Amino acid sequence: MTPQLTIHDLRIRAVSVPIARPLVTRVVAVDRVPLLLIDVRTEEGVTGSAYLFGCLRRGPAYLAAVLRDIGELTRGQMVAPVGLYARVRHAFTLMGHGGIATIAASGFDIACWDALAKAAGLPLASLLGAVPQPLKAYNSNGLGLVEADEAAAEAEVLLGEGGFKAIKARLGRATLDADLACVRAIRAAVGAEVVLPVDFNQALTRVEAVKRARALDGEGVYWIEEPVVYDDLAGCAALREEVATPIQLGENFYGPRAAADAIAARACDYMMFDVMRIGGVTGWLRAAALADSAGIEVSSHLMPEVSAHLLAATPTRHWLEYVDWANPILAEPLEVRDGYVATPQSPGTGVAWDEDAVVRYQVQM
Repeated sequence: MTPQLTIHDLRIRAVSVPIARPLVTRVVAVDRVPLLLIDVRTEEGVTGSAYLFGCLRRGPAYLAAVLRDIGELTRGQMVAPVGLYARVRHAFTLMGHGGIATIAASGFDIACWDALAKAAGLPLASLLGAVPQPLKAYNSNGLGLVEADEAAAEAEVLLGEGGFKAIKARLGRATLDADLACVRAIRAAVGAEVVLPVDFNQALTRVEAVKRARALDGEGVYWIEEPVVYDDLAGCAALREEVATPIQLGENFYGPRAAADAIAARACDYMMFDVMRIGGVTGWLRAAALADSAGIEVSSHLMPEVSAHLLAATPTRHWLEYVDWANPILAEPLEVRDGYVATPQSPGTGVAWDEDAVVRYQVQM
């Protein structure tokens, strides 16, 4: 039986972590990762931890303001994530159920689930009724908008970093020819057997999306991710009718209802959930049930430490997106072997801080 836990307070810190390989996309260029570290400390001495990707340099400060209010709202409450999730959502109803409010609530939810799993002495996957297991993963630590020859060389390095059999390339260059040159250079370098999804990061108009997606149909691309702005479900549905390559959406779904809307619109073939946007652990489980009912395979977006547990509990699990961005501040980074990521076996999510590194990279908010 899991011991009852009571929230004492939230500790919130921001870090700026350098990454080994800067990543350039159409919407952002990343060379340092702004992370917000969350610790839900309980009266019983158990601490649940989580981190959020701040997206922008000031992102952690924006999120911290909301999380401080969540801490005040939930102080003294039992750690019961489903009820707390509803309470927090209700409190921010007038601010809307998307954007910063949802991301902050998700981070709080993840930390609460981590605390519960630690108190039970179980990995989160086991607490959710799943079996921790190796998950097939693709290396997403590169292949930004670089020149074709550079992309080809980088692709070979990415495959060798953990025995990966899959890598993801960012597209959305100034011309279709430049995108095609990149895809062809990568394919020539890595061979026909490597799985190669591509991501436009919402770069295209509807007309240009049809043009480029049709051109990619003959290039052995595994999926086309976010070709147009993320909430243009009608545009994605129309594109899906025009091309053979599967369409991937979901990293910008704010809560399970967004997944339901995409399913109803027949906007995508695959879905990928971002645990900090979909509603944390609580929101992911609800969205995964919707995907299962629709027969849609689900991958993860970023935050692989927590996502590994959630994919293990997802009936239609597909691919885990692997990035090592948080590794410098983690006590026990994920293990990658032969292209598979092992679900952490320690109690909780496996997210624990290397406190010396946190001090080294900490920034003021």
